[in-house]
Amino acid sequence: MVRLVFGFGGPLRVVDAVNPTRRVTAASLAIGTHATAALGEYTGPVHGVTVLLTPLAAYRLTAAPMEAFARRTVDLADVLGARLRKLVGRLAECPDWDSRFALLDRLLALRLLNGPPCAPQVDWAWRRLHRTAGRTPVSQLATETGWGHRRLQRRFLQQVGLPPKSLAQVFQLQEALRQRRDGRTWADAAGAAGYHDQAHFTRNFKALIGCTPGRFPALRVDPEGYGPLDALPDHITTASPDATTGPVSTTGPIPTGKAGDTCAASRGGSRSTATCAPSSPPWTP
Repeated sequence: MVRLVFGFGGPLRVVDAVNPTRRVTAASLAIGTHATAALGEYTGPVHGVTVLLTPLAAYRLTAAPMEAFARRTVDLADVLGARLRKLVGRLAECPDWDSRFALLDRLLALRLLNGPPCAPQVDWAWRRLHRTAGRTPVSQLATETGWGHRRLQRRFLQQVGLPPKSLAQVFQLQEALRQRRDGRTWADAAGAAGYHDQAHFTRNFKALIGCTPGRFPALRVDPEGYGPLDALPDHITTASPDATTGPVSTTGPIPTGKAGDTCAASRGGSRSTATCAPSSPPWTP
């Protein structure tokens, strides 16, 4: 996922779980596509709206190469300047959450509908990787789109931000986490997700999450079972804006989500999802 955080109150600190020296603190943030976990923390009252976008929707929204935002978290004020202050002010002045969501729906839908379309081959390959939990070989994707491997990778970097192989690793780990959440052992979850063996699974898990599966349960803080390190595509895992102690993890890590151009706005623990604009029809080779 690409996350846009519009904050009305105290700042958030977003830290890369694998490389903690990479961190940004701001009230409003743009969190690009990551192949590793990113943890959001706060120590005081937090109030605002988080918008979740698929990378394809973010490409249409920004009309900018997604590789410029990939693996990065930036202060939105550095990107939008006075426009951000105006938008945050309008959101803060809305009388209720429904009117805030309606305002964002209008603004985002207009930008999405007028943004550059994604290449149908990228849209199709993205959906294929999502549907197969990353188990479609990149060579097969290239063959079925009619593109060479290098061209497919260039277009993914431009419109998704990550190369297909990195995205496949993310989807595969998400599938293992989903299997684990459903009650399977780590070994069974890894097998169901298509990992070759336990060593392969542990190596990838540590590379993306920053710890081994054995240490993982101790790092979970979310009482509903969706911890800070295992956000799944169909769940919003921000913490309650009423919490005043911390640090408390507020955003899950691994980006990507439902295929299609969708966004979701969250006011903390509640979950509200809105389709901002329809995707172009899937391309069929």
